[in-house]
Amino acid sequence: MSFIRPEAAAGLRRWREVIAAGAVLALGIWWGLTALGLLSWIGWALVIGGGAMLWAAIQRARFYAGHGGLGLVEVDERQITYLAPAGGGIASLDHLTEVSLGPDRAGLPVWRFRTGDEILTIPTSAEGTAALFDALTALPGIDIEAAIRASRTRTPHRVVIWTRPDRRLH
Repeated sequence: MSFIRPEAAAGLRRWREVIAAGAVLALGIWWGLTALGLLSWIGWALVIGGGAMLWAAIQRARFYAGHGGLGLVEVDERQITYLAPAGGGIASLDHLTEVSLGPDRAGLPVWRFRTGDEILTIPTSAEGTAALFDALTALPGIDIEAAIRASRTRTPHRVVIWTRPDRRLH
């Protein structure tokens, strides 16, 4: 028997990294202001580290990661794998040319990863889409705020989040 509603438990799981980083930051501030000597310096180091952890955790928590949808997403060794009963596929981060988010034919939001002429389409409600946040942050020059905005809203048109910079010489 659980004393916490399932919706509240899901919210706590989503924001657990933010809570942990906030605790590290609070401990650092407390040690930095009240302790003496070496512990004070450790406290200020925790403030810096906790602040960086808190910023990253908030970004990750704001990124909508669906669940209960069709298929499973895995990210391993710079490779995105989508396993589904019908379809699925693999996209390497090194060969991506474009990342976008938009509606499919039914109007449901899907991630689109273009590698040359091939497109890997992943529903935003697929299990494991939280791993896409870490994969997307590895792309040079990506606008994470655009990815967060696009993942949280349903747009009637496709939103391009990242394109590979042109490497041709002028």
